Amino acid sequence: MTNASRPRLHALLALATDTWLARAYLGVVAASLGFYLGAWYVGPDPGLAGFYPFLATAPLGVLAFLASVPAEYSSLTWLSPSIFAVGTALAGLFNAVLLGRLARRVRTREPRSATT
Repeated sequence: MTNASRPRLHALLALATDTWLARAYLGVVAASLGFYLGAWYVGPDPGLAGFYPFLATAPLGVLAFLASVPAEYSSLTWLSPSIFAVGTALAGLFNAVLLGRLARRVRTREPRSATT
């Protein structure tokens, strides 16, 4: 990573963690991923545990789901939950950046007077 791209990456990650809305969203994504991974690796049957992270990161969570499906047809079936978890985490981080940008924009908007 070059020194020129470091401040840009830091600014993007700051958008994902500076506001309480984005932090709360990241907490929901982390909890849903923890539940999914616990159900997949520890529990006897994961069932629909992947639905919670999928729902929490929609619409980008769809891409993580689609990327993990083909692993069922190969010999690398252990890779499917890992691909889904990484894709869901990235989708959650992207959504948190968008929420952070929205929260900053709403917070810094100039209030209009009632007479205009």
